[in-house]
Amino acid sequence: MCEKIRMAAKTAKAESKFSRRESEVMDVLFQKGSATAREVWSALGETRTYSTVRKLLSILEEKGHVEHETQGAAFVYSPKIEREEAASSAIGRLVDTFFQGSVAGAVSSLLGEKGHKLSTEELDRISKMIEEAKKK
Repeated sequence: MCEKIRMAAKTAKAESKFSRRESEVMDVLFQKGSATAREVWSALGETRTYSTVRKLLSILEEKGHVEHETQGAAFVYSPKIEREEAASSAIGRLVDTFFQGSVAGAVSSLLGEKGHKLSTEELDRISKMIEEAKKK
């Protein structure tokens, strides 16, 4: 029974991940709020074939990240998840992939990044978040 639960959790986690191309499509939908496949294709600069964009929208819908409504002959797609949820998932994968799951390693990398200087306000905000995290 435990193995079934583990496998279901692993499958659910895998389904929540976006491929690079799926992320590009989701970004367009987050920006526009809703769009037809042709509008997504156009917003991507037509770097993908139209049929690829339609397939990606279909996959995203199967995964539960996108829904559509019919307007005339066209499907109008919109995200079912918030941008923050997608961003949180992507950051988690980034931390796991490049920092072996170490949030401290990721933060250290961001704070030490050359050419990116944090403002006093940003540093204060980060300090407050750290203090809140300590309380939890």
